[in-house]
Amino acid sequence: MALTKETSAAIVSRFGAKENDTGNTKVQVALLSERIKQLTAHVQRFPKDSGAKRSMMKLVGQRRSMLKYLERRNLEVYRELIKDLNLRK
Repeated sequence: MALTKETSAAIVSRFGAKENDTGNTKVQVALLSERIKQLTAHVQRFPKDSGAKRSMMKLVGQRRSMLKYLERRNLEVYRELIKDLNLRK
């Protein structure tokens, strides 16, 4: 269920300043978003998998706190990231 190396590398290269820039908040939020998408599909297919639901909600909370941090630190980057990831309607 984890992200593949190729998927992770593509996300890091798209959102990071360099290809090794995995600590960047934008990269972390993008990786969490991809993982949440995978878990959402899994939970829709297997609705009784409470462990997957719990881990998905945990990841959503982590992403929310990172987005709050990014919003406080750099509003322009926050708005751009929200638009790129289609997180808000």
